[in-house]
Amino acid sequence: MPEEVLFKTEERQTRAAIADALSTAAEEIKSGSVHLESASEDRDVAIPEEPRFEVELERLTDSETGEQRYELEYEIRWTK
Repeated sequence: MPEEVLFKTEERQTRAAIADALSTAAEEIKSGSVHLESASEDRDVAIPEEPRFEVELERLTDSETGEQRYELEYEIRWTK
């Protein structure tokens, strides 16, 4: 099944701003509805009572430069 991106935003932010965004998201998740907003779009999504939750930390190494990049991902999944 092909993936359809319904919302995406990516920008550099301070740790404090990221923590604030995650705190807001946590409160919205508790309430069952999350509001997603960027400069060009916004979307509301209902979160079911018991979705699947995944936390993943990855280290990727650039094959040309040897530079390492880390990704910390929090993912919530559910089916309809």
